[in-house]
Amino acid sequence: MAIIYAVGVGPGDPELLTRKAERILRSVDVILAPVSSPSEASVALGTIREFVDEDRQQIIVHQFPMTADRLRLVPAWQEAAALIAAYAEAGRSVAFITIGDPLFYSTFIYLLRIFRDQWPHLPIEIIPGISSINAAASQASLPLVEGDEKMVVIPATAGIEKIREALETYETIVLLKVKPLFSEIVALLREAGREQSTVFVERVGSDRQKVLSNFEQIAEYAPDYLSLMIVK
Repeated sequence: MAIIYAVGVGPGDPELLTRKAERILRSVDVILAPVSSPSEASVALGTIREFVDEDRQQIIVHQFPMTADRLRLVPAWQEAAALIAAYAEAGRSVAFITIGDPLFYSTFIYLLRIFRDQWPHLPIEIIPGISSINAAASQASLPLVEGDEKMVVIPATAGIEKIREALETYETIVLLKVKPLFSEIVALLREAGREQSTVFVERVGSDRQKVLSNFEQIAEYAPDYLSLMIVK
C-alpha cells in the first residue's frame, strides 16, 4: 500500500513550490492533475512540468466539471478517488496536485471526504502550498492585515449582498472568482468609496500575471477566471 499525497503547487510560479512539494513530486509514481474542461491545460501541471519525469512517472489529467450541479460533480469526485485508491492499493504512490493549497477552496477537499469514508485505511499526506492571496499581496506589495485588523475571504459567487456586508465589517476583504459578478463588484466599490484601496490581480505567478491598482483600469478590464481583488 502506497501513500496518497495532496500537493499544493502554489499559484503558478514553479519557484513558489516548497522543497517538500518538489521532493514528493519527483518521487511519486503517478501524478493526477485536475482540469475543468478537456480543452484547457492544467495550470497545476504546467507549474510542475520541470519536476516531472514523464518517462518514469504516469501523468493523468482528470476532468472535474466547472458547475454547481452535484449530479455531475459527485461522479467526477468518486471516479477520481477510486482511480487514486486503486493505484495506492496496488503499491503505487500518487500525488493529486492542486494550485494554491489543497485545503483552501480545492477539489481535493471533496476527495479527502471520500477517502475517509470509503478507503479509511489508505495513508494520506497533505503538502500545503502558497495561496493566490499571499502571492497576490506580495506582487502588489500590499499588507493584508496588521495589529487588530480583521480579514475575510469571500468567493464573489456568494453574492453582492455578502460582499456589501463584509465591506462594512472587515478592514481587508479578499474577493475570489470575481469574473461572474465583476461589473456589480466594481459598482459596489464605487458606491462604498473604495476605489483608491482596491487591487486587482490575475493569474498571479504566471507569465500572464496582471496587477492593477488604478481603479479606472480595473473597471475597464475583462477578468480571467483566475483573478481576485483585495480591498483595504
